Amino acid sequence: MSVHSLSAKRAADPIKLARIELAAAHRLAILHELDEGIDNHFTVTVPGRDDCYLILPFGLHWSEARASDMIVFDESGATLEGDGIVELSAQCIHASIHRITGVRVVLHTHQTWAVALNMLKNNRLLPASQTAAYFYGHVAYDDHYAGTADTLEEGERLARLLGGNQVMFMKNHGVLVVGDTVAQAYERLYKLERVCRAQVLAMATGEPLEILSDEIVAQVQTVPADDRHSPSERERLYFEAMMRVLDRELPGYAD
Repeated sequence: MSVHSLSAKRAADPIKLARIELAAAHRLAILHELDEGIDNHFTVTVPGRDDCYLILPFGLHWSEARASDMIVFDESGATLEGDGIVELSAQCIHASIHRITGVRVVLHTHQTWAVALNMLKNNRLLPASQTAAYFYGHVAYDDHYAGTADTLEEGERLARLLGGNQVMFMKNHGVLVVGDTVAQAYERLYKLERVCRAQVLAMATGEPLEILSDEIVAQVQTVPADDRHSPSERERLYFEAMMRVLDRELPGYAD
């Protein structure tokens, strides 16, 4: 599907659009090397509902994700629509976070540079670049890895720890990013990997990092009064541009 028709699809069929964007996010994660094949998980709350979620069924490679593949599951792990099952840790982590925090999109990965930073004893993301400054003050840290998530209680613990933050760093594990839309959440995930990479590379030089002041961070995080595009408009333009790349490089996600 051409992104030019997405505005009409958004108004006419928000569930179909959610399926398309979720499939696109999986395929983009392949292009951006954020994936682990069939593992990790992206979820979206079904539009118009608060108690069930869209996910790619376990066993499909992210490069083959299609809108029509997405299943609907609930917090019990039952598949309500579609063919396939939800992986246990996806059910336990995502359903609880959706329910407790109210976020519409939850993306969890073991992407390379974020994991590298989370392997360090001091894994804090530092405001040492303009892009990193956007994340400063919006990251929660889970410093106590206790194995794979296999209970809803673990998801509830993570939800409480996440609170109102955009990102969670999971020590010895990976990252979790949330958002109101797929576009917003995926842009955060993509940029997070880039700032993690930049920080790890800068730290590898052995030289001290130049940390931005609180005043500069606040200025970066403030949208200028004369800005020509709102944050949500920028996110939409970003994601539609990324889907045009998919249309060239890995088409078929909208099927």
